[in-house]
Amino acid sequence: MKQTPFTDIHIELGAKMHEFAGYNMPIEYSGILDEHTTVCNAVGVFDVSHMGEFWVNGPKSLELIQKITCNDASNLKVGKIQYTCFVNEEGGIIDDFLLYHMEQEKYMLVVNASNIQKDWDWCVKQNTMGAELQNASDHTALLAVQGPKATATLQKLTDTDLSTIPYYAFETGTVAGVENVIISNTGYTGAGGFEIYFYPNKGEAIWNALFNAGAEYGIKPAGLGARDTLRLEMGFNLYGNDMTEEITPLEAGLGWITKFIEGNIFIGRDVLEKQKADGVKRKLCAFKLLERGIPRKGYTIVNDDDEAIGEVTSGTMSPTLKIGIGMGYVKPEYAKIGTEVFIKVRNKNLKAEVVKPPFRK
Repeated sequence: MKQTPFTDIHIELGAKMHEFAGYNMPIEYSGILDEHTTVCNAVGVFDVSHMGEFWVNGPKSLELIQKITCNDASNLKVGKIQYTCFVNEEGGIIDDFLLYHMEQEKYMLVVNASNIQKDWDWCVKQNTMGAELQNASDHTALLAVQGPKATATLQKLTDTDLSTIPYYAFETGTVAGVENVIISNTGYTGAGGFEIYFYPNKGEAIWNALFNAGAEYGIKPAGLGARDTLRLEMGFNLYGNDMTEEITPLEAGLGWITKFIEGNIFIGRDVLEKQKADGVKRKLCAFKLLERGIPRKGYTIVNDDDEAIGEVTSGTMSPTLKIGIGMGYVKPEYAKIGTEVFIKVRNKNLKAEVVKPPFRK
């Protein structure tokens, strides 16, 4: 298995380790519930160095990005970030990712760890215009500092005024004496905070500085388990669960990042335009259980006549609400807020209600 710059630290701290996307990753330390609560109330640090980073440079960079992404990057200003997708010829989602506009003709793509090679091959294949591509995934470390005390923690370590970095924006500055650190305000937890990108050989110094700075706030390391419960409480999609190459952005509730503007001729646009005109045959919805139980990926969603109408794609016991929550695809007529559906758990139909995310306000 691959390692991140922090793998030895995770093991020394007693983290429960497991393979994820080919990496030896921490699933939990003090426990998912404790880590989840820490991020909601104080500050937690996630090692997400397994994510992939691609650079797209040169005068043809925007042309390539407009071809392979469904959002519109033409108005993305330098210093700003955009959420977008790679879409295949059938309209399916190859991956969802963050697009950073670094300089006038320079972009960074941050892709999901499990899709790095697939995404890279796709970018290379579609680069018929000759943009400059670099796969920097193995040369980039990434920590997510998340929670209401994340800003106070990180501000101790940098002269960059974090209050001037709005949501989905970034700056490059010095953190804990390390220069050229990308400080980004996106987050996948809904609890606020920053992501910091830097060279792997600076990892231990930055890790130690963060935990010293955050000691007064009760800072803790957090694993992928808490990351998943936090993102699900916010209703954020997870690739491989709520999105696949067989699911389109319109079905996944991502019509807001699918731009059919004039001149934006991205791969799969014709298929998605037709789907928008005809209407989707399934739709991602969020639901909460009204009875005790835990919905899991793959569980069948049924109506009150016990007819299958869909399937759960993500589910858990909400650490905040103490009830079962989840997301899944259903026939469009059942996706309306307030609709009563049932989740088949161990051959028992548990009553659920379709709700508008986020679950955690």
